[in-house]
Amino acid sequence: MNKHAPNAPDKIDPTGGIEEIEDTDETEAIDGRGAGATGTYLPAGEDVGRRLDLYVAGAAGVSRTAAARLIETGAVLVNGRPADKKYALRAGDAVRVALPAPAETAAVPQDIPLDVVYEDDDLLVIDKPQGMVVHPAPGNPDGTLVNALLAHCGDSLSGIGGEIRPGIVHRIDRDTSGLLVVAKNDAAHRCLSEQLSGHRLRRTYFALVRGAPTDDEGTISLPLGRDPRDRKKMAVIRDPALRSREAVTHYTVRERFSGASLLELELETGRTHQIRVHMAAIGHPVLGDPLYGGKPTPLEKKHARLLHGQCLHAGRLRFVHPRTGEEMTVACPPPPDFEKLLALLRADA
Repeated sequence: MNKHAPNAPDKIDPTGGIEEIEDTDETEAIDGRGAGATGTYLPAGEDVGRRLDLYVAGAAGVSRTAAARLIETGAVLVNGRPADKKYALRAGDAVRVALPAPAETAAVPQDIPLDVVYEDDDLLVIDKPQGMVVHPAPGNPDGTLVNALLAHCGDSLSGIGGEIRPGIVHRIDRDTSGLLVVAKNDAAHRCLSEQLSGHRLRRTYFALVRGAPTDDEGTISLPLGRDPRDRKKMAVIRDPALRSREAVTHYTVRERFSGASLLELELETGRTHQIRVHMAAIGHPVLGDPLYGGKPTPLEKKHARLLHGQCLHAGRLRFVHPRTGEEMTVACPPPPDFEKLLALLRADA
């Protein structure tokens, strides 16, 4: 049975009843491996007895050769001390890994089409397509949003983000579609960043998830940090010995289907992979999520041609314009395959 939440529209209305005016969306994810970051890992289970270099390679998401080099240069410590790469891990060991930051290389302009939702002298808002990386990183040196922005804006981008991330105020995952705000000058960048850190830049997402939460509305408050067993993933981290950060997601069930539901989600914080990890943690992973979804369900297999990664869209953003002080709302609909899947779920309900 297709159960609509109170006042839920027949189609997704990203503006939420507020006049659509403008601008941007929020932070989330980094597609790289956390280069320049430091993490602490606690080997357990089958990892006990494993060679240090093999364990570091898996935990940090690097090659075995790179792991050995990190150990040899002192970037890996076991219980606060250097160790040999052949060291056999023991229960209770704490392995600290410091990944070196990559040398920044200036991004180059590339003539890549952009869906510009709003633009003025201070900022622009982009509807990022699913599959596009926000800025150059190891493994993605070009073809990114930044390369496209450099061609579109020329020198009219804030320099606060450096040569690799000019104008970028926040990021969303490669396979998450939707809104991003870009600053054209440093004053706008600082103002938007302050709104983001002060939770005044409001970010709303739409997601199709497995099953449905029991309550029509709710809040997920679970601390997040790097997964100690797989550095390319985030996880709920409750152990105070491991580094984690507060993460809060508010959700509303907009529609219920057979085996899935449409959720509207608002971020109070903007941690890496926050929505994806939170939804998986409560048993309702985002449809099509290759990292946190586990084995595909029959429903996901049935609609595989419409799933190109997680079915998650950054659909609405509210903020104060850095120059005029005007409260602005900008919105965009989900991509076509998201809408097609939604229509099929409604038809089958």
